[in-house]
This record gives sequence, C-alpha cells and structure tokens, in this order.
Amino acid sequence: MNSIYQQVLGTEFSRLHPKIQQRFGFSSVDEIASIGSGTMERIWHGHLYTLPFLYVGTWRRIMFPEYGRNIPFTIQNYAYRDRFGRETVTWVRTFQTRKPRRFDATMIYSRQRGCIVDYLGTHQHLAVDIHLSVDEQTRGLRLRSGEQRFYEGRIGFRFPMLLSGVADVCEWYDEEEEGYRISVQVTNPRWGPLFGYEGLFDVQWQTVRTQDVPSDVKPVREEYRE
Repeated sequence: MNSIYQQVLGTEFSRLHPKIQQRFGFSSVDEIASIGSGTMERIWHGHLYTLPFLYVGTWRRIMFPEYGRNIPFTIQNYAYRDRFGRETVTWVRTFQTRKPRRFDATMIYSRQRGCIVDYLGTHQHLAVDIHLSVDEQTRGLRLRSGEQRFYEGRIGFRFPMLLSGVADVCEWYDEEEEGYRISVQVTNPRWGPLFGYEGLFDVQWQTVRTQDVPSDVKPVREEYRE
C-alpha cells in the first residue's frame, strides 16, 4: 500500500532523496514508526503583537510563544487507520523549551480535495489543505498550506486567512551531517512572520502494530469532514 505522500506525488515521489522516500514512504500496513530526535537550532516568533495569537495556539497544541536556540526536539510519525478508516499519519513534535511544548497534527490523503489534509491540534478543529512538491535543490519534501477550515459539532466554515497563517515547510536529508533537516516558517499575509523553527534530527525505526500505536499521539477527537 502506498503512503499518503506517495498517493499525492505519484511518479514525482521517486525524485525525492532515498532517505526522504524511506521517511515518507510507509503506511499502516508496514507496521513501523519513524521516531526522530535532535536539536532545533533556532525557534522564533514574530513581533510582540503576534504573541496573543501564539498563546491561543497552546490551548490545542498548535503553536506556542517560546523561542530559543539549540532546543532538544522529538518528532513521532505513526501510521494507522482512524475510526473512519482513513490512512492517517501523526506529526507529534515536542520542544524542550523552558516550558516544554507540543505541536500535534494528523494528516490524511483526501481524494475529494486532491491533496493532504492536515488536522491541527488535539481535537482536529482546524483542517488545512497541504500541497506537496519536491524541492529542486535538496530533493527534499516541501509542504505548503492552503485553504483552512474550522469544524466543531455542526459548525463548519472556511477559516479567514487574516486570522491564521500560511506554513511553508521543507524537510530534506543532509548527507554531510547524516541527518534530517527541517525548516518551518509560518506567516500571516497582513501581520508578517508568526512562528518557525529549523534544525537537525536523526530517525529511529520502530516496529509497531496498528493497534499498539500510543493513544497519546492520537487526537482526542476525530473529525470526519475534510
């Protein structure tokens, strides 16, 4: 079974660096997990007026206001089927800042939308279209966010970009460092840079059955709308 990232990229997937193909090429049938650990060389936030926005993000583990350099970091990527039968990949990132912070997300492939849908936070209230491409310089995977939607109960609406951010993420393999590099920048079209981080990490592969995926990396609530 192809991973959700292979389903989006099709033949373009083979242009990725082999290490990136391995990292993004597994699915729930493989019964493995990618557990990364390393250091974020820099975590930053925008101007002071962006801080209230970032503090709100901590309520559901979406964003946070801390900043610093050389921050220990882990990322947990598990593949499983959610309760709606959708192939899902966790992106649980933990930053050991002065007050440790988590940034939770779960991704699915939406045939209806023709892209990855990234559910942000612990309750999947925010669904974000993610468009994938191969970075020409690094042969890494580039992820850029698009339309965003808010869901809660019967409520559902397109989230205004004026109140949100556009994420530009690139992950690639650094052969000299023999590790994975990641760069994340979140900006707002009016307010400018909001939040981001960049650093280096290694990956350990673990065998894990679908039913044994840890419950603490899964969302508290799952949203069926894409």
